[in-house]
Order: sequence, then C-alpha cells, then structure tokens
Amino acid sequence: MCTMTDRAEKLREAIEHDGAVIYSKSGPRLHPACHEETSLRVAIGKMIERLGLNLEPIRSQGGQPRSTGWTGER
Repeated sequence: MCTMTDRAEKLREAIEHDGAVIYSKSGPRLHPACHEETSLRVAIGKMIERLGLNLEPIRSQGGQPRSTGWTGER
C-alpha cells in the first residue's frame, strides 16, 4: 500500500508538471497518468477499508468522573 501511495504521488507530480491535458499529433487529450493515478487511489482506498483503518475510534465523553460518595461537605 505504501509503494502504491508513493507511485500515485509521483504520477500526481508528473501530471502537475505536464498539465492534465497534453497535446499530441491527434490533438489534445487527457494525460495518461490521470487514469493510472485514479486506479491506484481507488485500490489504496479499498485496502484501507479492508484493513478497517477507515473507522474512527469511539471518543470518550471527556471530563472528570462525578464522585458518588461522601465528600466531607454538607
């Protein structure tokens, strides 16, 4: 998963450098790395979901617990 993330980031850098649209003999077209980056990001998302890393831990309510016994005050 880490290797895939690194590769997706390198593809993103290439897209930013060249632009999302490139010009060829047949005219403008989408950068070939766009499709590959999207596929990698989808695969990474599926791996994260399968590992259960997309879930937020349950938060505690916070604060101090209320004392229930005698405190010495009236």
